[in-house]
Amino acid sequence: MKAPAFVLNLQTIRTNLRKQAAGDRAVTEADQHARSYYLDEDGPLLWVSRLGVDHRADSLLLWLHRVDQMGFTERSFGVGAIEADIRRLRNLDFDNRGNDINQVVARLEYHLTRACLRYTYGQRYGFVRPHKVFNNLDVEKKDSVRNITRYRGLYDVDIDQSWRGYAHAVLRRVATDSIAFYLRQVQPTDSYYEQLKALLPKATNEEQRRRIICNMERARWRRHQPINGQEKRIVVNIPAYHLYAYSSDSAFDMRVVCGNVKTKTPQLSSYVEWMEVNPQWVIPMSIIENEVSHRAGDSAYFTRNHYNIYDKATNKQMPIAGVSRQMLLSGKYRVAQEGGAGNSLGRIVFRFKNNFSVFLHDTSNPHAFSRDSRAISHGCVRVARPFDLARFVLDEPDEWLLDRIRISMDIRPETDQGKKYLRTHADEETHKLVSYVPVKPRVPLYIIYNTLWPDLTGELQTWPDVYGYDQVIWQNLQSYML
Repeated sequence: MKAPAFVLNLQTIRTNLRKQAAGDRAVTEADQHARSYYLDEDGPLLWVSRLGVDHRADSLLLWLHRVDQMGFTERSFGVGAIEADIRRLRNLDFDNRGNDINQVVARLEYHLTRACLRYTYGQRYGFVRPHKVFNNLDVEKKDSVRNITRYRGLYDVDIDQSWRGYAHAVLRRVATDSIAFYLRQVQPTDSYYEQLKALLPKATNEEQRRRIICNMERARWRRHQPINGQEKRIVVNIPAYHLYAYSSDSAFDMRVVCGNVKTKTPQLSSYVEWMEVNPQWVIPMSIIENEVSHRAGDSAYFTRNHYNIYDKATNKQMPIAGVSRQMLLSGKYRVAQEGGAGNSLGRIVFRFKNNFSVFLHDTSNPHAFSRDSRAISHGCVRVARPFDLARFVLDEPDEWLLDRIRISMDIRPETDQGKKYLRTHADEETHKLVSYVPVKPRVPLYIIYNTLWPDLTGELQTWPDVYGYDQVIWQNLQSYML
């Protein structure tokens, strides 16, 4: 006859599991799913049977013993408590001080599930949810009367995100003994992640260690459109104030200007689809509100800046003196700057679909590129060598097209045809030979924020945390550092 101390009682275990779940503070999304599984759903036992625990728990612990390589602590995954209860169960080391067999089994079952979900959620989708964190960071407008706060959009990268049934899918793998395979599957395979992981043990101070850990977290956010593909692509790294243009056989970079701290350049992924030469600049409402509206009626100001006002409904140009500040702020009128020399967008703009009305463009103020800190725009990205970028995005352009772009941008032509055109049109003040240039095939674009990023030689370079995003990520990782 079995001693009562060694008798498993499923009902008692379930009661203890519910108590365990109810008393647990759910810190992460994974924790919430673990609580729900045992508290609300009364799910079957996954890890423990009448024969004890098997290799599945050992497989999980194998990976949990490596979390220090990610900068995390084993304690934050409950490794010590799990191993202590496994020893108790395997050694039949029970007592009446909170460690009877049914209490140990319930505690072990719960802690294994929570640790497994914490680990797989984090390694598969990131331990920080960037859409949630960054899009609830900067207040754009606050209505205290209606108690509504609108936040500025700062992150719109197309990344893998956990789905509603993900926790159950992971737990089914535990139940069907395929969790060991899945734990290998969720490991990031990006070469950038491996580069950072190898660098972490070599960190010489706490600041460097934090920077590496934060960028490792960014590398877990798996893009649908891989950043290190073999095709032609453009990467703008905000902290570096640099644009990198990669193709299968070459690469080059250039300085850029990004948004200031109040009007941050958003992180996004898209495709450059067309260019406009000598574009008209339609002034965003935020700039109208903050910089233009108080000059309503000032014809000299509007003329000096080549600003025109149009009725949106009719597209009719309005007399400057006849448009009041209230009219400008009504949203019924468009303020646009004429294209050409002196335009804020410069002589060319690179258009791509996005939710922020931002783009890459030339500038009428090239002196800004000589500054070390170049966070001074309203959110768009100004590029130092716009013609080089135009040539890059085009697929085997003919020389006459390139010269038409050069001439339209007031750059000296290089073909005989272009030089002849200038001689025969010397009396013309402006030359606008081309305005719209499609980019086919479209070129992938990534605007990223990485404070450690490889240069063109592949060597990691350190950049300042200009928007404070490393600190935001670090704060959100603290539950894995305890």
